[in-house]
Amino acid sequence: MSDQEAALVQAGRLVGDLFPQAFGAVLGGSAAQGRSTPTSDLDIGVLLADSAGSGRKVIRHEGRLVELFLNSVQDLPTFFEWDRARRRATVVFVYAQGVILTDPDGHVARARQLAQEMVALGPPPLTAEQWSHGRYVLTCYLDDLVDTPPSNRHEQLVIADHVLREAAELLTAHHGAWTGIGKWLPRRLVAADPNLGTALLDGYQAVAEQADPTRLATTVGELLDLIGGLLREGYSHRWQAYEASGT
Repeated sequence: MSDQEAALVQAGRLVGDLFPQAFGAVLGGSAAQGRSTPTSDLDIGVLLADSAGSGRKVIRHEGRLVELFLNSVQDLPTFFEWDRARRRATVVFVYAQGVILTDPDGHVARARQLAQEMVALGPPPLTAEQWSHGRYVLTCYLDDLVDTPPSNRHEQLVIADHVLREAAELLTAHHGAWTGIGKWLPRRLVAADPNLGTALLDGYQAVAEQADPTRLATTVGELLDLIGGLLREGYSHRWQAYEASGT
């Protein structure tokens, strides 16, 4: 039995044992795509009758770590909109690309259709303020990356990490593509832009392995040229958190 088949069987047992009254369930993530290992966790979306049980829950089942995404049929469309707004759409992708485990009344099939429509629609575009903020932050990180001596490896590595993350957010947004975190960051980055995405990752690797920021800095400069250029003096924004609280 392959790793994918074993994951499907185990996920099916879990849903039957813990959620016998569920309206449906789907296995997503690496396990559904045949990219998991025997120690990979399982990402399972479960549709419940009552929104009181909605939420994320991490458990261990038969010795394997499982991440449960629990939603009611009623709250799922609203939750999908919230998930899309984060520009990662974690649970949306579970339903859009996952393998259906159980679906007695067709609720999962309808959820899959909605999720696939959202994936095709893509993430919401950044606002003008978000673009300015992103350019400013990435410019600051780029300056720090260039100014930090290679002998200060701790600071250099942390700065390079921030550079890569901010650059990934802006490059994916430039292409109207989904972003990601963890192992999904390089996957989504390269999918959005094979050339610049790969160059960012290679530049980051050069910092990590050779303490050389040149390639990463050059690629970030190319990215900034695409989205309006470096932004330093002239940038401003209001303290929104204080405005919202009335202070």
